[in-house]
Amino acid sequence: MSATLWVLLAVGLTLVFWAVGAYNRLVRLKNAIANAFGQIDVQLKRRYDLIPNLVEVARKYLAHEAQTLEAVIAARNQARSAEQGAAASPLNAGALGALAGAEQVLGGALGRLFAVAEAYPDLKADQTMRELSEELSSTENRIGFARQAYNDHVLEFNDAAAQFPTLIVARLFNFSTQSMLESTSSEVERQPVKVAF
Repeated sequence: MSATLWVLLAVGLTLVFWAVGAYNRLVRLKNAIANAFGQIDVQLKRRYDLIPNLVEVARKYLAHEAQTLEAVIAARNQARSAEQGAAASPLNAGALGALAGAEQVLGGALGRLFAVAEAYPDLKADQTMRELSEELSSTENRIGFARQAYNDHVLEFNDAAAQFPTLIVARLFNFSTQSMLESTSSEVERQPVKVAF
């Protein structure tokens, strides 16, 4: 064999090893995104399990606020359904968008419930209600941290898939960029809150 053939063989093998390494890195990063969503999923299920208990405690005190309680349960059921769809396909942007929308509705319904509960001192003083509220608040913090980790993994994957020369492998094997989770979806929601006294 000639020296040129050896050089071409070495270059070819180097390119193959590099492509395999780039492909494996992209797969590992994509799996990290799915794992990060799994962590969000665990916390969301925990929150969905707490909400009915919270509503049951509040129901004793808020009998005439049935519409608020029903809205919370309906929003929880909608969010849980969207979460199951997203869990089945954690890399599907449409499923994640549906989950984000349902979570936003649930957050609004819970906010209304807590606003109504503020007007009832007996409910605020109920030990079970306080414990459930604290547990829900703790779970919300965990969800926030899990979302942060998810977005970090998405950023790392998107950066790797967009950088040359890994971009070549990403396009050859259809590694598309992934969507980040956002807490707001419109410019109106991003506006600062105005307080008037």
